[in-house]
Amino acid sequence: MRMFLAVLFSISFIPVDAVDRVTGKAFATRSEVIAQNGMVATSQPLATQIGVEILKQGGSAIDAAIAANAALGLMEPTGCGIGGDLFALVWSAKEQKLYGLNASGRSPAGLSYKQLQKELDQLGREDLPPYGMLPISVPGTVDGWFELHNKFGKLPMSNILKPAIDYAEQGFPVSELIAYYWNRSVPRLSPQPGTFKETFTINGKAPAKGQIFRNPDLANTYRLLAKQGRDAFYKGEIAQNIDRFMKQEGGYLRYADLANHTSEWVEPLSVEYKGYRLWELPPNGQGIAALQMLQILKQFDLSAMPFNSTQSIHTMVEAKKLVFEDRAKFYADPDFNNISTQHLLSDSYAKQRAKLIGKRSASRVDAGNPALLSGDTIYLTTADKEGNMVSLIQSNYRGMGSGVVVPGTGFGLQDRGQLFSMDKQHANVYEPKKRPFHTIIPAFVTHKGKPFMSYGVMGGAMQPQGHVQVLINMIDYGMNLQEAGDATRWQHLGSTEPTESHSKYLTDGGYIELESSVPYQTVQELMLKGHKVRYGHGGYGGYQAIMWDAENKVYYGASESRKDGNAAGF
Repeated sequence: MRMFLAVLFSISFIPVDAVDRVTGKAFATRSEVIAQNGMVATSQPLATQIGVEILKQGGSAIDAAIAANAALGLMEPTGCGIGGDLFALVWSAKEQKLYGLNASGRSPAGLSYKQLQKELDQLGREDLPPYGMLPISVPGTVDGWFELHNKFGKLPMSNILKPAIDYAEQGFPVSELIAYYWNRSVPRLSPQPGTFKETFTINGKAPAKGQIFRNPDLANTYRLLAKQGRDAFYKGEIAQNIDRFMKQEGGYLRYADLANHTSEWVEPLSVEYKGYRLWELPPNGQGIAALQMLQILKQFDLSAMPFNSTQSIHTMVEAKKLVFEDRAKFYADPDFNNISTQHLLSDSYAKQRAKLIGKRSASRVDAGNPALLSGDTIYLTTADKEGNMVSLIQSNYRGMGSGVVVPGTGFGLQDRGQLFSMDKQHANVYEPKKRPFHTIIPAFVTHKGKPFMSYGVMGGAMQPQGHVQVLINMIDYGMNLQEAGDATRWQHLGSTEPTESHSKYLTDGGYIELESSVPYQTVQELMLKGHKVRYGHGGYGGYQAIMWDAENKVYYGASESRKDGNAAGF
């Protein structure tokens, strides 16, 4: 009987696709999408179709990305919306150059640290709350759209926003996973100031899978943007409505905060890994965590360690632990802190940190000292026939954000300000007009100076871990674009957060969550190395990707099965 149970248990961890797919791709849930003239991959099929339609109309990859993002703000409000922030990487085929845009907003100028501390004391909290007025920062998405459009757009914004406006007015059927998260958000957000319940429920309940949902207020907001441009949001009617509501309800965001908002074009950062170069945006985001992890992992030969083997997972988890302590201590708004990304990404620092990885799980991990050396979110990607590619990520933070909906606007305001620290000695301490630490990160890969892949893995602290796993799956384990995203994932949890004390560090080693198809023998061996291991249900991110095949002149698209979305091309 004992032998039978052992055999049965081991069988349950064999990837089903390994025996079901005749192409022999062990982890792929479907084939890659292949097309010549353009590609769009998003987390909602209707949004993907909108992006493709914009490309067919002669729009650029940037136009398609904005159209798809606008649709997702309607169709997946659990992950994004124009009340949130945006980051993007854009490959310009004409210039053969990668551009980076930081379209994240800043904290209210009129909310001082002293006043915020007073508000938190009244709430009996030491950190910023996840909902309500206090964590609201300036929404950067709309300005990000228009910055992208002004630089790379081809079609008028009225054409770009029209599909989302039509769906907002006429309705669309809610998809399965989005309905699940929507239902979880409604009870805790409905009590917040404003019209969340009127905007995001049907008769007081979240829309169920397949139910038709409409948002006429959002249609009106999009129509204003189409006619009047970004100033409608930051200096016009929308800004005035936000200002008036905040004053009535005791919030701190003001007209001046919106009117003074600007996005920032930034230089992307990169590291080389086995002939491929991964590009990420600099802080205030966490993108360089993926780069730091790759720098450390370069000191090991992962290709000699089988996929999801004990040694492979152990090595990557230990690298993640080291990097995330740096993330907690150093990553913040560079306008307020002198962040030495050059030192954090240096080869000498990576080699020094790699020496700390031993045969067993490290319980205590602290941030390094690089200065001593010399040296819920949505993700979408688009590509057009000219060769332009967009890697775009956008979020309200915590799914549907603060829960605060200004009447008549049709969108919720983000709660990204919750990611400030209240430790005055921390680089990420709350200050007025400061951008908080950000989790959302787009990624891009080049090969020999040419575009190779635009991709992202949405989902909080999972994102840099996911970026690294997908890239290693392709480079070290030979997986194709679809398989690399569908393959079994792990994530490490428990590292110090950028919201905690500057003097805090990891003391208990944290724990690893694994998807269910990791062999139990691997689990046992990881535990023998001192790791705490759990099986996690969900939370492993959401992957979309487009790859350029320079030899055949075609795009490959991929969208994983953990989300509702798909990739499509023409």
